[in-house]
Amino acid sequence: MKRPVTLFTGQWADLNFDTICQKAKLFGYEGVEIACWGDHFDVVKALEEEGYCKNRWDILKSHGLSCYAISNHLVGQAVCDLIDQRHRSILPARVWRDGDPIGVRNRAVEEMKITARAAAKLGVKVVTGFVGSSIWHLLYSFPPVDPLQIEQGFREFGELWNPILDVFDEEGVRFALEVHPTEIAFDIVTAQRAVDELGGREAFGFNYDPSHLGYQGVDYVDFIRQFSERIYHVHMKDVGWSDKPTQAGVFGGHLPFGDPKRFWDFRSLGRGNIDFESIIRALNEIKYVGPLSVEWEDPGMDREEGATEAADFVKKMNFMPSGIAFDSAFSKDK
Repeated sequence: MKRPVTLFTGQWADLNFDTICQKAKLFGYEGVEIACWGDHFDVVKALEEEGYCKNRWDILKSHGLSCYAISNHLVGQAVCDLIDQRHRSILPARVWRDGDPIGVRNRAVEEMKITARAAAKLGVKVVTGFVGSSIWHLLYSFPPVDPLQIEQGFREFGELWNPILDVFDEEGVRFALEVHPTEIAFDIVTAQRAVDELGGREAFGFNYDPSHLGYQGVDYVDFIRQFSERIYHVHMKDVGWSDKPTQAGVFGGHLPFGDPKRFWDFRSLGRGNIDFESIIRALNEIKYVGPLSVEWEDPGMDREEGATEAADFVKKMNFMPSGIAFDSAFSKDK
């Protein structure tokens, strides 16, 4: 049985849930990874309003779709981040309120606990998302960074997320961090450190997304093998980077996505530098059978055209491993 090909609704939150489900089916998807913003999925309503989760499923089924995960990237970001005005634009008013950083963080922690309960009530076993980072601003070590500051950042991550993950354990749901710049884990080394900080607990794993690793120079195929038991969800997303120097390098020069002076930019699947065949082969090696969720982003392309071609690309790439040795037919025992 092939892995289901789904569409992440996060980049489509300007559309109502019924509309994006209708479009996802027309684009060629078999399901959706539902974002917890826009009107797609409200974790509080899921717990408090009778019939809310059933309504989400009624909409999904009316379009012949399924769901295997929900995403709460935006609220998760506020758990470990140093809160500032940027967060106001991504957080629900009930989490932001007066913007006091301590209050925002505390409310974000509670909302992530609610998210685990809402996922269980909806009937999905994975929540994808971010965790934020209080030490991302210390990435480039000048003025020199005291190693104790980094240790404290990881320790704080553990102190904040372990109680959240306790609720995930209670509900039988797993949290899948999207390893990503601005997160406590943004490459293989920091991902391992995050796992270690949490004592290797099973509730915490990864939403694998190669697009955030490739342009950094991280071995994104080896990531799959390194964390073979912690790949809980997969984003299919492409990125292109230049084969020659550009005016703005890996750090982006404070330029918006789509600016031609950038060194890298997100691309529709198959139009960037990511080697998806090697990814699929590695996923086959670790026996990953979960969804392949397209997170479609390309600043230079119409999103409906891009999402349609992305669905077709993933379906063609989504080959399963052989169940027999290729030369078994030559065995003398046959």
